[in-house]
Amino acid sequence: MINSRKKILIFSTAYLPLVGGAEIAVKEITDRLGDYDFDLITARLDSKLPKKEVVGRVNVYRIGLGCSWDKFILMFAGHWLASKLHQDKKYDAIWAIMASFGGLSAVRFKKKYSHIPFLLTLQEGDNLKAIESKAKILGSWWRNIFLLADSVQCISNYLAVWAKEIGVAPGKVAVVPNGVDTTLFFNQNLNLDHNFNLVTTSRLVYKNGLDLIIKALPLLPETVVLHIAGVGPEESNLKELALKLGVLNRVVFHGLIPYEQLPQFLATGRIFIRPSRSEGLGNSFLEAMAVGLPIMAPLVGGIPDFLEDRQTGLVIEAENPIDIADKIKWLLDDDNKLQVNEIRLRALSKTKETFSWGAVASDMNTIFDQLFDKKNI
Repeated sequence: MINSRKKILIFSTAYLPLVGGAEIAVKEITDRLGDYDFDLITARLDSKLPKKEVVGRVNVYRIGLGCSWDKFILMFAGHWLASKLHQDKKYDAIWAIMASFGGLSAVRFKKKYSHIPFLLTLQEGDNLKAIESKAKILGSWWRNIFLLADSVQCISNYLAVWAKEIGVAPGKVAVVPNGVDTTLFFNQNLNLDHNFNLVTTSRLVYKNGLDLIIKALPLLPETVVLHIAGVGPEESNLKELALKLGVLNRVVFHGLIPYEQLPQFLATGRIFIRPSRSEGLGNSFLEAMAVGLPIMAPLVGGIPDFLEDRQTGLVIEAENPIDIADKIKWLLDDDNKLQVNEIRLRALSKTKETFSWGAVASDMNTIFDQLFDKKNI
């Protein structure tokens, strides 16, 4: 009997157990697309990770020695492993996660097997102009990640505009956001009375703007404490800033919290805040909304796709700690309790209606069907 299941080869710079929004999205989507078989080629990045294993419904192949340089090995050699696998698997489509090292490997494979449909997913959260500047050294190789793609799925309207600016035909661009694990993040028991905790889940990097929250703390009552879940290169700078401003005792660094424990961490808070300087969409905001916390953020990147001021959260001014402090005071004011609760409920409803992984997977299935139709034309 001929196997009619479609085979899809994924290229991703990193993959689980290394956790980021893109990696979680691939896992959640592939778990729900039962009519396909998935292989994934990625950089090993950690010597403790096996070179081959099954994660969920994905056969994972890791390239490299187990260090940060593996992403460059993926970029230059990933297509060789892909070609070897293709001789046996006969892939029906290839799928690149982000216009990064994995995407560059996918381009080399696509050039060799031009008849195989190519889907690019854009999940970029860093400043797009900075990404373009760094990519200039790669010239057409990087631009071809966009231009050779038969379809480009973007997690926000912001990234869809970027794809079109790079040169992707509008008809090839589709917006399908990331989602929220409804079984993990909903129905948390929140204690919003007499709780003055600010919480954030974030990589400790400049673009996430955690320094702005720390600068706002001296303007707030001493009962307001910031709890941070995450690690990153800015940790020492953030601690130094908190010490300088006299609020180090009001900033708690929890380090890297396992993904499955994030709902419990979020439930200890009163407000979720991340004054991002750039954002592809913002999975962490969606998770906080699903838990039931009011969120605060500036309208940058893909955030406008889910944040409407005083409707699904509070909009804060970019680079303005005074405005951040004022908005926090408003959310903590008991006189505004009814309005805040209405904001929370609208945000919760929006995550259920728009950002469930079931809906996302259904939309992705449609994109793959369209890819296969193009192949058969």
